Amino acid sequence: MRARWRLEKTEEDAAIDMTPMLDVVFIMLIFFIVSTTFIRDEGVQINRPSASTAQAQKSQGIVVSIDPQGQIWLDQKTLPFDQLAAKLRLQLVKKEQASVLIKADQAAATGDLIKVLDLIKSLGVEQVAVATEQKTG
Repeated sequence: MRARWRLEKTEEDAAIDMTPMLDVVFIMLIFFIVSTTFIRDEGVQINRPSASTAQAQKSQGIVVSIDPQGQIWLDQKTLPFDQLAAKLRLQLVKKEQASVLIKADQAAATGDLIKVLDLIKSLGVEQVAVATEQKTG
């Protein structure tokens, strides 16, 4: 009778403890979540004009895009020009010292770019830049 009891106990001791493996999996999950970088997508493909004086900017801030058809994009959504001021004010309130980057397609009308630039300046934004590509050759 004692032999059976010991046999059952040894089978019980042979079970694998899954706790350390789960700890490692959770630590890896936390590591990957923390180390992931997120890229902000503007929602529209822009063919930027090239310029020999183009410079890299450190922070983007708010991005306003103008596509070749003259549509204005903000936060991956197209919106009419008359609503741009209200949406920009909301974003400027959320951020201190916000800068605005205008990504205008090279086929977009210059008038559309000037209208957007003038609107942004009228909102009191001092750091405004127009995105270009570095001219090669």
